[in-house]
Amino acid sequence: MFVGERMTHPVITLSPDTPVPDARVMFKKEHIRRAPVVKDGKIIGIVSEQDLVNASPSPVSSLSVWEMNYLISKVTVKQVMSKKVISVDVTTPIEEAARIMADNKFGGLPVMRSGKLVGIITETDLFKIFLELMGARTKALRITAEIADKPGVLAEITKAISDAGGNFISFGQFSGEDSATKIITFKVEGLKKDGITKALNKLVKKFWDIRVS
Repeated sequence: MFVGERMTHPVITLSPDTPVPDARVMFKKEHIRRAPVVKDGKIIGIVSEQDLVNASPSPVSSLSVWEMNYLISKVTVKQVMSKKVISVDVTTPIEEAARIMADNKFGGLPVMRSGKLVGIITETDLFKIFLELMGARTKALRITAEIADKPGVLAEITKAISDAGGNFISFGQFSGEDSATKIITFKVEGLKKDGITKALNKLVKKFWDIRVS
């Protein structure tokens, strides 16, 4: 799965000369939390909702509301945006974009195609993908178990489930408590709890949780 398949588009952008109050109104209207700043067709920065909030006057200021409104109207997006912009291409694997966002604590990344801005991938987009990967919207038997981290184990587990009449809805593998183990979480239709334990009893080290979810 690539970024271009799950990005938000068309992307909403701002001009660097946009006053901060106007930008805040637009963010609220469009229900967004960040936007690329574009000048002459090129990205020159990115501004977040928090950047705009930080640029707004404090409610405990001694200035009058008219003075505050006047001063803030003079502050533009260019003055509060982040000039360091990291972008990804439409062909970037989705997990690579997620890694960049996590490592840099970004809430979103502009997406480019042939040097042109075509979208933005956000943490909300990634949450939606996670819901799909974990089968969160499909009610089925959900199993979490600890397995040995060695070749062939996953193949044996999937075969055992299939042979018992189960149908996978989702499957995820995560780091275990040590380097010799992995944690698997998956959803299955067509089997009940006793069928799962019987099919996998000799293949898993420990069942952590089995429930209908």
